[in-house]
Amino acid sequence: MRDAVNDWLSKALTRHQADAMLKAAESSELHAYVVLSLTTGVRTEEARALRWDHVVAWIPSLKAWQPVTEAGFKHKRFAIYVWRADRVGGDTKTRKSRRTLELPKLAAEALRHHHTRQAAHKLKAGEAWQDHNLVFCTNVGTPLDAANVRRAFRHITKNAGIGTDWTPRELRHSFVSIMSDQGVPIETIADLVGHAGTSVTEAVYRHQLKPVITKGAHAMNTILGDKPTG
Repeated sequence: MRDAVNDWLSKALTRHQADAMLKAAESSELHAYVVLSLTTGVRTEEARALRWDHVVAWIPSLKAWQPVTEAGFKHKRFAIYVWRADRVGGDTKTRKSRRTLELPKLAAEALRHHHTRQAAHKLKAGEAWQDHNLVFCTNVGTPLDAANVRRAFRHITKNAGIGTDWTPRELRHSFVSIMSDQGVPIETIADLVGHAGTSVTEAVYRHQLKPVITKGAHAMNTILGDKPTG
C-alpha cells in the first residue's frame, strides 16, 4: 500500500520538461539509465538489475534474438528482457512483470554509447573491476545504490531547469503519460509497464492517464448534437 500511495503522489514530466531533462542528462553517467527508463517505463529496480545478456539484438538470418554481448550493436532492432529486479530474491515485482520490450532507437543508441563508456571504465579499473554483468553499475562494476541514483537524477533535473523535487520513479509515470497522450490503449500500457491488468494501471497512474472514457460521448455530441429523443 505504501508503494501505491507514493505512486499516486508522483508526477509526470511534460514533453518540454522531458526534452530539457534528456538534454541535461547527455553529459551524465546516468544518461542511458534515464533514456531507458523514460522510453520503456521500466521500474527503477528493474533498470538497476538489468544485465547485458538481457539486452538483445534481432538477427534476421537466424530469426532470433541474441545478447548484444555476442551480436554487438550493428543491428536495426533491439530489446530488453525485463526479468530481474533489485529486490529480495532478484525477481520482478510479479510474474506478470516479466516481459520483453523492444527498444526505441533513442534507447538503443544510448545503450550503445553506454556500453562503450563502460568498457573504458572496466579497462581503467583493472583488477578492481567486479564483473556482475550489469548494464548500470559503478565505475568498478558494483551494483548502483538507489540513493546515489536519486542524487544523480536530482542533479540532472536541476541542470535541466525543472527543479530538484523529482525522483527516478517519475520517469515511469512520464512514460505512461506520454503513451496515453499518444492514444496508446490502456491495455497496451498495462502490458508495457508489467501490470497484471488495466485496473492496476488505472489506480496507480490515474493522474497520468488521458481521460478517454468521456471521449465517446463528446464525439457523439459533436456529430449528432443534443437532439431530443422520443
